[in-house]
Amino acid sequence: MHVLFEEDGAFKAGTVLADNATSLQVETSTGKRVKVKAANVLLRFAAPTPGELLDRAGSEAEGIEPEFLWEACGEAEFGFEELAREYFGRTPQPVEAAAILLRLHAAPIHFHRKGKGRFRKAPPDILKAALAGLEKKRQQALAIERMAAELKAGSLPAEFPPLLKALLYKPDRNRLETKALELACEESGLSAPHLLARCGAIPSSHDYHFDRFLWEFFPQGTGFGEYEAPRMPEDLPRADVRAFSIDDAATTEIDDAFSVAPLEGGGWRIGIHIAAPGLGIRPDSALGEIARSRLSTVYMPGRKITMLPEEVVERFTLSAGRDCPALSLYLEVGPDYAVRGAHSRVERVPVAANLRHHDIEPLFNEETLAAGGPDFEYRRELTLLWEFATVLEAGRGKPATNQQNAEYSFYVDWAEPEGRIDIVERRRGSPLDKLVAELMIVANASWGKLLAEAQVAAIYRVQAAGKVRMTTAALSHEGLGVDCYAWSSSPLRRYVDLINQWQLLAHLGGEAPPFTARSEALLSAMRDFEITYAAYAEFQRGMERYWCLRWLLQEGVGETTARVVRESLLRLEHLPFFQRCPSLPACDPRTRVSVAISGIDLLTAEAQCRYVATLGEPDSAESVEDETFPE
Repeated sequence: MHVLFEEDGAFKAGTVLADNATSLQVETSTGKRVKVKAANVLLRFAAPTPGELLDRAGSEAEGIEPEFLWEACGEAEFGFEELAREYFGRTPQPVEAAAILLRLHAAPIHFHRKGKGRFRKAPPDILKAALAGLEKKRQQALAIERMAAELKAGSLPAEFPPLLKALLYKPDRNRLETKALELACEESGLSAPHLLARCGAIPSSHDYHFDRFLWEFFPQGTGFGEYEAPRMPEDLPRADVRAFSIDDAATTEIDDAFSVAPLEGGGWRIGIHIAAPGLGIRPDSALGEIARSRLSTVYMPGRKITMLPEEVVERFTLSAGRDCPALSLYLEVGPDYAVRGAHSRVERVPVAANLRHHDIEPLFNEETLAAGGPDFEYRRELTLLWEFATVLEAGRGKPATNQQNAEYSFYVDWAEPEGRIDIVERRRGSPLDKLVAELMIVANASWGKLLAEAQVAAIYRVQAAGKVRMTTAALSHEGLGVDCYAWSSSPLRRYVDLINQWQLLAHLGGEAPPFTARSEALLSAMRDFEITYAAYAEFQRGMERYWCLRWLLQEGVGETTARVVRESLLRLEHLPFFQRCPSLPACDPRTRVSVAISGIDLLTAEAQCRYVATLGEPDSAESVEDETFPE
């Protein structure tokens, strides 16, 4: 005697070895002996053999149409043998009964299971909906296959253009287009960006990286929306100075300027003048909300996304030839450059000149200072400020800039379709660098101390044990050697500076400050700024890496020199470009080597690097550490 039984959702057949009241000992067609509950036995038969029964029943079941069975059976619950008897018009043979069972089991849309071997036909409305769903899935599968085939053939499916950015940067795996793209990538061996680029969907590798950043941080676009023009106080006193700024040629957000005036009895009054957008923008205004949402200007080679609208920046930037609203810190400095007093004022500052690095540095540098000149306008003021900065630096016991490192300026000529890049190396620690850095440090430290002593809330930049963080506590900045340091010198491009300026303006005007030390608005802005500012900086570094790769391709550089940072990490000489070199032998840091660069991939911003030779370490090898200092 043989039995057909159900085990773990599958149908099996075997020969009965022992038949008890509640269970059977059965040997399956594979020779395995199992214990089967009597309730799980669906059919008992003498012939054919168990293996033959399943084989023949499976073949016969394929010829039975579930639609016909559904039409043939009644509305009541039934057993498979009952339906088999009605289907064949007689008592079914074991193979026939098993075929009906297998067909019923394989058609869950048409028949709902109600127990071991028992079923009930699906109601017409449910069956109709299920069949429609099945047809929909079939059509979706066909669409996925069609779109995947088009992608592999190098053609962009018609459904893709409106979804390209989502597919590239945040794919929804429930969408058919995403499934088609994943299938095409799997079968072609290409990544999604490379496959879509081959289809002409990514015409610009630069825009691929730029759009990824916009997708994450500016999903509504970079426009500013509606806002009311800032209103300026009309009664600001006019400063009796001729201020001048010192900036890179591309700088439009001119936050700071300086002035020098002699004092009776000797010494000078040195003015540090900071643009004052806080006078015309309030925290709860539309412009204040814009600055709060952006938190900082975003910098990248060839472009920038300003924190404030350009026309607002233009209104407050310290442009030459006009009187500009400013928050000024005046230092009374003796002939020995000792600071004898300080006070702050809100005023209109006449800006006489915007000096640019590329114009001034050839005339004002270590060599010209040592040789005594040439003479040029503002030489006397710059020399005096540099000498004062040298005294300030010595007093802090910390260098304002790392003179061993270089900084790099990226200039993109967009007149060419993909842009042409020039990367200009500039040594840090020039007299102009020291001058600006020291005056910014003294301003930020002085105003931080002023707010702390007045018990007015502010956001401070703190460094302890090598770690830099933002806090509302006026703690020391070990790296700069100052007791406290509150970013206040860049209110046109950093929201933290704008917050501190609002607090300063309120204190100087005898008004209640907009923020208290424990206000959620202040604390959340500080937290968000720190996260966002780091993300913007990471994006800038990524785009600088991209443009370095573009420069290597543009200039046809196949072999170049580099310096070892640590282990297999190198930095190319004369470029801010770090690269792993797996074939590099063991070398001490700062060792000069020659490497071959190949396999540049602009979509992934990666390249292949191969060690060529060791060149040795020059005596004047510069540091390869990526050090940055606050402005």
